[in-house]
This record gives sequence, structure tokens and C-alpha cells, in this order.
Amino acid sequence: MIGFWFIGTGLGLAGTEATLPGSRIITVALDGSGDFTSIQEAVDSAGKGDTVMIKAGAYAQHVTIHSKENIRLIGAGVDKVTLQGRGEMVGVLHVGRWPYGVMDIEISGLTINERGGHALGIFNGNRITLRQVRVRGMVFGQQVQDVRIEDCVIGGSETTGVHFADSQATLIGNFIHDNDHGVHVSGKSTIRLERNIITRSLFEAIVVSDQAKAVLINNTLVKNGGGAAFLGLSTNEASGNILSLNNIGFLIASSSHTKTSYNALFNKEANYMRPGSPNLHAPELKAESDITADPHFVDAEHDDFRLKSDTTLVDRGRFRYLGALPPVLPPVSKR
Repeated sequence: MIGFWFIGTGLGLAGTEATLPGSRIITVALDGSGDFTSIQEAVDSAGKGDTVMIKAGAYAQHVTIHSKENIRLIGAGVDKVTLQGRGEMVGVLHVGRWPYGVMDIEISGLTINERGGHALGIFNGNRITLRQVRVRGMVFGQQVQDVRIEDCVIGGSETTGVHFADSQATLIGNFIHDNDHGVHVSGKSTIRLERNIITRSLFEAIVVSDQAKAVLINNTLVKNGGGAAFLGLSTNEASGNILSLNNIGFLIASSSHTKTSYNALFNKEANYMRPGSPNLHAPELKAESDITADPHFVDAEHDDFRLKSDTTLVDRGRFRYLGALPPVLPPVSKR
């Protein structure tokens, strides 16, 4: 996964400081060297401003965070801490639940494995941040506000990698891979996707449906069944993206309100289509500033989706470069 060097670097336990006066750092360790062996017990004991630090290990535990404010859950690193659930319970980590809410929760430095098809559920919360987390399975959010998912790797779901319903969220700099759908935005959600790479989805990389609103800026959607599908009464803006090596680029319903500009498209079946049975070719949807060109990735076969140094996809409109990753630097000449 070229370009995602943050995964595997880990977040060290040393040097982490609590954020509020009088707040605590609560440690969890399977070998008994911490304050708790149970993550749930540590979370339950945490108060406003506390940090729960999870030492290395594979934790066959479910965790629910609810009725909490300003709590941080920080693992020793994605390659060192794994939450994998147990028993028959669906999902592994639940942040918020009805009727209890959560606020100002930050989760980082760990891997979450799915259980029963779900890995992470976010419900009835506000200001939830996931940063440098690996998720194997689905992330599902419903009726949550100001969610931020940043620098995460999410993949391996038999349904959707990330699904938000009636929520507000921002996804920045993530690698989303090998799902049926990459990201699904439904209900009355408002979502911003920026600098994400979404690849190897069986169907579309991004689906926006119902009355949802989505802004897609500088994403790379590559090697999926489809790039982005804007359906129903959704309202969408897509600018500065690369949609390449998919079967279809944009699938845009006439009922949606969609604006595109400065996108680079290079797909197998068609770059622009209207949904139907079968889908209809719609070359008239091409915006004047959209570009039809092979982006010339460094090595698409091995997921290196950086642009080569001689790319033409630079200085387009307000964008220094199109897609999620900057071009590689040209080789330095030797004298």
C-alpha cells in the first residue's frame, strides 16, 4: 500500500500526556502490568479528559463507549494492538448507543477486526475522530455529527467499507480497499471525501443516494467496478479527482444535482453514464474542464497510485495536482 507509510509506525506509549488538568492515563495490558486487563473496564472507569492506553496484544474483547466526553483510546500501534471481539455479538467496537450519546472521542493506533460482518459502529455521537486505525470490516455511522476519519486503512468488508446514514462526516487521506462498495452515503448525510484512495471495490468506490450531500475533492478511485454513483435526490460536487481503470467512471442519475470539474477519467467501459437497465452512455455529462487521459500511475498493479514525475495532471484549475497523492519528484541529474 504505497503512500500509506503511517500504518505500522505505531503510536508509542511514552511521552503521551493527558489533555486536561487532573486527567489520567489509564493503561490496559493483557499480562496484568497495566491498570486493567479489560479495555471495557478501563473505558468505564475513564472520566472527562482521560486517556486509555492499550499495550500490545490481541484483545478478544468487545468495547462500547457511551455516556462519555473527551476520552482518548490509544493503542500501541496498528501492528501491535488488535481488537477482535468474541462470542456471538455483532461488531467489535461501538462508539455511542441509543439513548446514550458520546462527545469528543478520539481513537488511534490499533486494528479492529470485524465480527459478524461489522467492525466499528458509531451511533448518536458528536466530534468522533479515528486516526491511524486499521479496520478489517465495515465502519457504520448513524445519526452522528462531526466525525473525522483520517489516515486509516479500511477494507475486507463483504458489504461496504464505510457507510454513513443521516450523519455528518469528513474522510481524509484514507486507503479503502477490497469491499463490495467503498463508501456509501445515504439518508440526509453530509459527507466530505478528500485525498482518499479507494480501490478494488466489487461495485462502486462511492455511492451517494437518497437526499445525501457529498463533496469529493482530490480522491483517487481506481480499479473498482465503478468510480462514483450519484443517485436519488443527492446533491454532489466532484472536483480534482482521478477515476481510472474502473469499469465505469461517473454514474449520474438525472434526479441528482451533480457538478463536476477538473476530474481525470480513464475507464474501461465508459467515463460517464446514466443509470438504467442497462446503464446508458452519457458523454454529454463531461464537464468542459474534465480530462480524459491515462494518469500514468507509478505502478498501479502494486497499488502505487502516485503520478509519475512527467504527469500532465498538474496545475489544473485550483489544483496543484489531481488525485490523492502528489507526483513523484523527477530524478536528480548527476554531473
